[in-house]
Amino acid sequence: MSPILVRPVREQLEHDRVIRLLQAKYKRKFDVGINPGAEQGAPLGAGPSAVYPDLILQSNDRGRKLAGVVEVETGESVNNLEAMSQWASFARLRAPFHLYVPAGSIETARRLCADFQIPVAELWTYHPIGDQMRFTLIQRSQVVPEPKPPRPPVREPVKAVMRPPAPSPPPPSPPSRSQPRRAAPAPAPARRKAAAKSVRGRTAAKAAPPRSRTKKTAPVKTARTQKRK
Repeated sequence: MSPILVRPVREQLEHDRVIRLLQAKYKRKFDVGINPGAEQGAPLGAGPSAVYPDLILQSNDRGRKLAGVVEVETGESVNNLEAMSQWASFARLRAPFHLYVPAGSIETARRLCADFQIPVAELWTYHPIGDQMRFTLIQRSQVVPEPKPPRPPVREPVKAVMRPPAPSPPPPSPPSRSQPRRAAPAPAPARRKAAAKSVRGRTAAKAAPPRSRTKKTAPVKTARTQKRK
């Protein structure tokens, strides 16, 4: 029960009934501790800083890690003082905070959570139907842990690689006496002139008429030709 609020007897009985119904609901997955009414049998923490929420959800393994905190409110306890003293402190714990309010107080609960910036993992309403209690999930928000800054990559020191020196080219071998030396090529202008002369000689040889192989014999002077003269 809230230390700053004294509920009417009827509301207190309804409050404790809801706590026990939720204990049976969450007992399937968690180890549940309850603090109905003025009981303080399941503290969260130790010493003067211990708190006593309505339900404490712990894992079933050996570590008994805190898995959630549940707070049940009635129509009278959905107010500013309860939100600042109870809801805000439970929401700062490292566990999801579940809040159960009557169906007629849902809008007030939403406004108080928004005004005081209280993160609620699950917001439920409850209302009796005859002898049964009906629970309705109104809002669910996934609590995402803050991402840790990435670690800078560790750079390994660069090892200096000693490369072998490039091999020097072998010295030119002296020409052997048995092999004749090649004549050095003529300079470009001389080669061009020689090529031009060879071309002209070829064209002149083609243009000249062929000489006859027969030789002309000179006329022989006789006695008759002399007398005619």
